[in-house]
Amino acid sequence: MHQLDHLADVARSAVRLGNELIKNTRPHTVTEKTDRDTFTEVDVRIEREVRAYLADATPEIGFVGEEEGRSEAGAGSPYVWGLDPIDGTANFVHGVPLCGCSLALIQGDRTVIGVISLPYLDLHYSAVLGGGAFVNGKKLEASKTTELSKSIVAIGDYALGEDAADKNRQRIALTAALAAQVERVRMFGSAAHDLAWLAEGRVDSAIVLSNKPLDLAAGILIAREAGAVVMDSSGADHTSKSEHTIASAPGVVNQILSLVQSIV
Repeated sequence: MHQLDHLADVARSAVRLGNELIKNTRPHTVTEKTDRDTFTEVDVRIEREVRAYLADATPEIGFVGEEEGRSEAGAGSPYVWGLDPIDGTANFVHGVPLCGCSLALIQGDRTVIGVISLPYLDLHYSAVLGGGAFVNGKKLEASKTTELSKSIVAIGDYALGEDAADKNRQRIALTAALAAQVERVRMFGSAAHDLAWLAEGRVDSAIVLSNKPLDLAAGILIAREAGAVVMDSSGADHTSKSEHTIASAPGVVNQILSLVQSIV
């Protein structure tokens, strides 16, 4: 645990680089990766600065980033750093203050350290496997609600690109089913917000009908360490190979899972 505590300090320092760049920099160049899915020069700058920092601080550990992929260094390490430099790039481009920097330390198929910074809100989340989850030094605990009708549920963005129409028929059906039963449905446009706010009890469930490990890995650990349940739509524990991401406060997880399974 001592080594992980040290690496968590490294991760928090690395994410502070992204935090400052997001908060103090506006994008000038927006590049389309696929249909309506974009990145900016700020995403790339954050990834390069965090990659360089971690290469200096932990040269023995590999690195993979959302924009420029994997570094060759650290290939023999059991660990790899995984970075989403700006989670919620569309929000960032449009000046919507719901975006963040997300960094995970991954060992095999599990995340052992997760750090998320939400710069515009001055909220800084972190978790070490088995050590609990924290925001700005305060211990986190997921919601205790047991009633779906009193639950706020965050949902992931609608699909873009290939097969988007088919995927969105499912997503729209899920939105309608939730709207009929929960207190409110929210789409923040950032998985980092969805999962960090689940951990904090701001929302009671978070549903993403996809699985992008670099977007989700840090947030999943933070949510689990706060007592939330994270699974696939099959009901199995969520892993990097899961098709969907269903995260919920324990008191409503069975109701949420049943609702999702009626759609997907």
